[in-house]
Amino acid sequence: MKPVQGLLAGAALLALYGCGQPAAVDPAATLDGVAADYVRLVLEVGEHEPGYVDAYYGPADLAEAAKANPRPVAALKTEADRLIAAVREALAAGEAGGAGADPLVTRRARFLEAQLVAVRTRLDMIEGTRLPFEDEANSLFAVRPTVQPLSDFDPILADIDRLVPGKGPLHERVEAFRNRYIVSKDKLDAVMRAATAECRRRTVEHIALPEGETFTLAFVTDKPWSGYNWYKGNATSHIEVNVDLPVFIDRAVDLGCHEGYPGHHVYNMLLEEKLTKQRGWQEFSVYPLYSPQSFIAEGSANFGIELAFPGAERLTFEQEVLYPLAGLDPKSAPALAKLQELTDALQPARYAIASDYLAGRISREQAVDLTQRYQLMTRGLAERAVKFIDAYRSYVINYGLGRQMVEAYVNQAADPAERWSRMEQVLSEPTLPADLTPASAS
Repeated sequence: MKPVQGLLAGAALLALYGCGQPAAVDPAATLDGVAADYVRLVLEVGEHEPGYVDAYYGPADLAEAAKANPRPVAALKTEADRLIAAVREALAAGEAGGAGADPLVTRRARFLEAQLVAVRTRLDMIEGTRLPFEDEANSLFAVRPTVQPLSDFDPILADIDRLVPGKGPLHERVEAFRNRYIVSKDKLDAVMRAATAECRRRTVEHIALPEGETFTLAFVTDKPWSGYNWYKGNATSHIEVNVDLPVFIDRAVDLGCHEGYPGHHVYNMLLEEKLTKQRGWQEFSVYPLYSPQSFIAEGSANFGIELAFPGAERLTFEQEVLYPLAGLDPKSAPALAKLQELTDALQPARYAIASDYLAGRISREQAVDLTQRYQLMTRGLAERAVKFIDAYRSYVINYGLGRQMVEAYVNQAADPAERWSRMEQVLSEPTLPADLTPASAS
C-alpha cells in the first residue's frame, strides 16, 4: 500500500485552503504529510508501550523502522506537538476557505488533531504522569464522562434483588442464577460460530462488506478481557474468546456482534476500504488503542448488538438456535434476558469505581468489593475487572458511554434502514464523539 499523492493530495489541499488562497504553510502541515508522520509516531510509541498499537496494516518497512530505531519519548513528545500545531494550522486555513471546504476533509483534520492529542497524553503517561479520571478520559478519548455516585445504582440493585430472591449477598445469588446458563467448553465453538454467523447475516443485509472478508476464532486464557479482535488488514480479523472463567450463553451474541459484525471486524474493514484504500488516508492504517478511535470502536460494537437484534429478535434466536446447541432449556431464556437488561444498566457504576480507585480514594480491596456489589460479579470476576482497570484505566468509559452516544446518534432515525445507514456512516468516516451530538447530526 502506497500513500496517495498527486491528484488526491492536491484535491485535499484545495478543499482546505480554497482555490484563491496561497499555499502559505510548510508541506509538513498538509494532512497527507501529517498523516505519514503520525503513522511513524504511533508505531514508535508502540515500541515504548507494548499493546499500544492495536492494529497496523500499512507498509511493513515502517513498522520495521520503528522497531529498529524508535526515538526517545522526549523526542516523540516534541514530534507530537509539531504535528498538532500543523493540523491546527491546516484547520485554520480550511476555515478561512469558507464554503468551498470539503466537510469530510475538515473532519479528517479534526480526527487527526484529537488522535494526536491522545498520543501526546499517552506519552506523558508513559513517563508517569497521571491525570484525574475525567481529565484523562477527555484527553485520550475526546469526551468527558459524568461520574455518577454509586448510590444512583441502588434502585437497580433493588430490582435485581426482586428478580433473584433468596438469602445471602446479591452477587452470590446472581452467580448461582447465571451458573445455570454456562456453555460447556465442548459446545462453545459451535455456539460461538452459530452466533457470529447470525450476526454477520443480519449485518450484510444492510452494509456491503469487502469481498473475501473473513476471520479466525480462537479460545485463550490468562487475559484481562473476555474477548478481543486483532485486525490484520485486508478484511481479515483474528477473534479471541477468553475461557479462563465460564462463558454464559448470553455472551455468544454479545461477542459475535461486538468483536465481529457489525462490531470491530466491520469497523476496521470499512476504515481500511473507504479511507485507507479509496482515499489514501494512511493514518487509518494504524490504530492506537488509547485514542478517540477506541471510543467509537467500543461504543459502536456494543450498540451493534441491539441494532442487529432489535426488540425480541435476540431472545427468539437464542431460544431457537443457541440454547439447543448449548444443551440448555430454551424456556429459561427470558429470565436471563431480563437479568441482562438490568445488569446492563449498572455499567456506568464502573466509572465511579475506577475514578476512586485510580485516584487512590479507595484501596484495591475496596474496588473489588464495590465491583462485586455494583457489577454483581463473583470474586474472581471482580478481581479480573479491577485488573482491567489497572491495565486500561479510563478506557472503561468507552463501553457504556460510547454505546449511549452511538445509540443516541443512530436512533435519531426512525426507519430501521436509515438507522443502519447512520451506523455505516459512523463506522466508515473519521468520527469523533463530538460528531455524535445532536448539533453535529446530519
